[in-house]
Amino acid sequence: MKNVEKYARGYFMPPETSLNWTRKEYITEAPTWCSVDLRDGNQALIVPMNLEEKLEYFQLLVDIGFKEIEVGFPAASETEFTFLRTLIEQNLIPDDVTIQVLTQSREHIIRKTFESLQGAKKAVVHLYNSTSVAQREQVFRKSKEEIIDIALAGAKLLKQCAAETEGNFQFQYSPESFTGTEIDFALEICNRVLDVWQPTAENQVIINLPATVSMSMPHVYASQIEYMSEHMNYREHVILSLHPHNDRGTGVADAELGMLAGAQRVEGTLFGNGERTGNVDIVTLALNMYSHGVDPKLNFENVPAIISVYERLTKMRVGERHPYGGELVFTAFSGSHQDAIAKGMKWREEKERQYWSIPYLLIDPKDIGREYEGDIIRINSQSGKGGIGFVLQQKYGLDLPPKMREHFGYCVKNVSDHQQKELMPDDIYDIFVKQYVNINTPVEFVKYRFTNDEDFQTTVTIRSGNDVKEITGTGNGRLDAISNALQTHLGIEYTDLVYKEHALETGSKSQAVSYIGITAKDGSMYWGCGTDVDIMTSSVKALFSAVNQLSRN
Repeated sequence: MKNVEKYARGYFMPPETSLNWTRKEYITEAPTWCSVDLRDGNQALIVPMNLEEKLEYFQLLVDIGFKEIEVGFPAASETEFTFLRTLIEQNLIPDDVTIQVLTQSREHIIRKTFESLQGAKKAVVHLYNSTSVAQREQVFRKSKEEIIDIALAGAKLLKQCAAETEGNFQFQYSPESFTGTEIDFALEICNRVLDVWQPTAENQVIINLPATVSMSMPHVYASQIEYMSEHMNYREHVILSLHPHNDRGTGVADAELGMLAGAQRVEGTLFGNGERTGNVDIVTLALNMYSHGVDPKLNFENVPAIISVYERLTKMRVGERHPYGGELVFTAFSGSHQDAIAKGMKWREEKERQYWSIPYLLIDPKDIGREYEGDIIRINSQSGKGGIGFVLQQKYGLDLPPKMREHFGYCVKNVSDHQQKELMPDDIYDIFVKQYVNINTPVEFVKYRFTNDEDFQTTVTIRSGNDVKEITGTGNGRLDAISNALQTHLGIEYTDLVYKEHALETGSKSQAVSYIGITAKDGSMYWGCGTDVDIMTSSVKALFSAVNQLSRN
């Protein structure tokens, strides 16, 4: 990087140490959430949403549980104005939801904003003006006192218009570009605005401190927030709010540390949509709290459904590795990861543990609408026996013996490697059936009968091509007798018969499944699987499948 010398830190540390937030371990309760998807998020879209789309998106936010929703900048365009009037006139705003509108500190914009709010049951009017060094010097070319005058003029006009307009209004002020503003000046301008509004317990005011451009590491932002919180006038009647952007990729960390530092409210968007690198992602923030056992007071029980609506209306895409929402964030392809997850799931089931602690899975994917099969363990050439066996068990009820899982794992990995693609659960099942289940060549099982149950004498009918014949054998059990008959007839030898069986489903018509492994003279192991409504018949079919595998080699 050749031009590093032209950059310098543009933020301002508080004039005194503000590190009490470091003593807190985690966020203990949800903040007041305010969605700014319909304003900050919408203005960042290549094609902003039309009226119908905004109405549908508003309903999505209501369904998720947002109690404060910034619906737009009604003085900015006719679409924004019409959207707000539609919400009010068609009574689409639930009684427990407060809408928020944005206005610059300019007289004609403020008056137009209150015109749009006629009849609103409750609304937050969000006043802002830029305060940073860069904005003061380069854009407005005004002194600090002149910037304060802009804020105060807007604050006074808000009070006047609110008194003249039908509705219930709460005031909010943002020193926009707070992170590039000297902290003592940010505090001064906020306190001067508060002096105009005179907040009370019944008439609380919101002071919003945005990371309009993220300029520092998260701990610096937290120290700035704590300093403001501890020195702000009327603090007990002020709701301290955050509005982090994600320029440095630290929007979530800024918000989390800012809450530790005293913030009570967070403005953000679903999946972090917003200008440049976006706003803070409320989905991530909320589910981070959830992972610590703290109720975020928002409903993300079906994240895939939310994503479907979000992507359709915004034309944006949630990335595959986006926290919680991404298609692959719970997915393990690695064999060791898959094995750990599968064993963890089995351990949890056996132990009936209260708390979630599965390796590699921060939260239970099912809690947010994801499925174990297909979502959690997905199979490619990097996958292992544990994951492949897990998929078969979860989706198809097949609980393979450990060594058979290993054998089958190599089969699946070879297919994936050869085809150079991920294998879906149905692909894996098809490979399993083709490789192991009811294999009937070169010798097909037809039927069996026992002529003497005392010493387990059996007669087995088999077919080889067009030739049908009966073979006989004895053993120390039924399966052993059939096994001996096969070895004698085919002239083969094997040892160490491994056997496992279970029911695939309950009920009178349930299918039984059996697995059998045999070891040839050279030490190679061959596996077979049989299915039938009768458990003994499924065992015989499994044996024939394994023997046929051996006979082919």
